[in-house]
Amino acid sequence: MNQGRMIGERIRKARLARGFSQEKLGELLGVSFQAISSWETGKFIPDSSHLTALSAALDLSLDALFAETEKNWELKPINFEVDHMFTFVKGRAQMLHLSQTLAVMELLRPAHGAQMRRSRNGFDCSYMAHPLTMACHALAMGLQDDDVLAAALAHDMVEDAQMDPEKLPVGDRVREAVRLVSKNMMDHTGADWEERYFACIRENPLACMVKCLDRINNLAGMADAFTRKRMIRYTEETDRYYPALLHVIKKVPEWNDAWWLMRYQMMTMTEAFKRLL
Repeated sequence: MNQGRMIGERIRKARLARGFSQEKLGELLGVSFQAISSWETGKFIPDSSHLTALSAALDLSLDALFAETEKNWELKPINFEVDHMFTFVKGRAQMLHLSQTLAVMELLRPAHGAQMRRSRNGFDCSYMAHPLTMACHALAMGLQDDDVLAAALAHDMVEDAQMDPEKLPVGDRVREAVRLVSKNMMDHTGADWEERYFACIRENPLACMVKCLDRINNLAGMADAFTRKRMIRYTEETDRYYPALLHVIKKVPEWNDAWWLMRYQMMTMTEAFKRLL
């Protein structure tokens, strides 16, 4: 297959995956459907003035469009089995006598059991996978703190399950951290609301820990769930706000090992995304 036909076939596949007709794609790019047809048949190659818009419309990088060889990876689910993680975290919490963690775990299924973590590649799973992965991550880094695990498990209950933070079965420290990371508890008026949101989190080390655990898990899974545009925005946001949160974590002596590991994970993922996106 010559280069023109190869590029055209990639445009056609990406267009169909997005559910666009040739007319719709042409409308987005400001060209006729005949132009789209000529690209897809390989008669012509899109000129440089259309490449940025074409990449954005099809959620396709220019490298993916023009690479000489196409990678046909075998995709696998990125989330572990939810019931296994639930049993592991609960067993560890019982062994360590972590009362808040055990109490929050009783709320996981009522809060998130019906919610799905959507995959663009057919690997949907229960939303419980997200907080459970955060708790497993914390345990793997040696964090056996009841406040850390309870806050990680409860962090989305206020925002996504509309729970009243005052009714969470936890102490004031955990409740305040969950409140701070819940964006629906923040005043969104003004262009600087996001700056204020992260500034408030920086004042609370436990909220910083929860937010960083959350971000690492979301970075690891974003290629499975996010559009390319959202991945770029997410990477930029991570670069902008999260080094300061990690700096707060570093200043807590018992979290120093976890700080190093999270900094390494976050930095290597964001730097890889910058090179690939």
